[in-house]
Amino acid sequence: MDIKDKIRVIEGFPKEGISFKDITTLLKNKEGFKYTVDKIAGYLKDKNIDIVVGPEARGFLFGAPVAYAIGAGFVPIRKKGKLPCETVSVNYELEYGNDELEMHKDAIKKGQRVAIVDDLLATGGTINSVVKLVKQVGGEVVSIDFVIELTDLHGKEKLENYDVVSLVKYNL
Repeated sequence: MDIKDKIRVIEGFPKEGISFKDITTLLKNKEGFKYTVDKIAGYLKDKNIDIVVGPEARGFLFGAPVAYAIGAGFVPIRKKGKLPCETVSVNYELEYGNDELEMHKDAIKKGQRVAIVDDLLATGGTINSVVKLVKQVGGEVVSIDFVIELTDLHGKEKLENYDVVSLVKYNL
């Protein structure tokens, strides 16, 4: 199945010059959504993953069902101030400023094998921050998996020491 056919592309959103990849059309397509989750889960099934991590918010949409499919736990990575217990955090730069991601300090035990699952790899800044959070608590990043990769932004280069998989690739 070519899931690219199930992803809507919207030119000029959220601003002129951007070609937005809308996954809501993939999510609502039961065959496409199942295929996507199964494809990522199939890649991870023999990697002895303990925890799947998904960054807010679209990483939750794919990460949680992948975790269920492979029999792993799921840990959400949230924006600052959204988690109720003691957290670890990392600051990262955006095009327009800085942001901060957090994870519960006790979410991952030292030595646990972790897969990071998200919808989109662009510049790699957010995912690189997620990697730092996982490593900060002693987790081992085994795989980083995306539905979509925007190849022209070279985000994969920031993750060159990791096993990175993207199901669909777009040039800008």
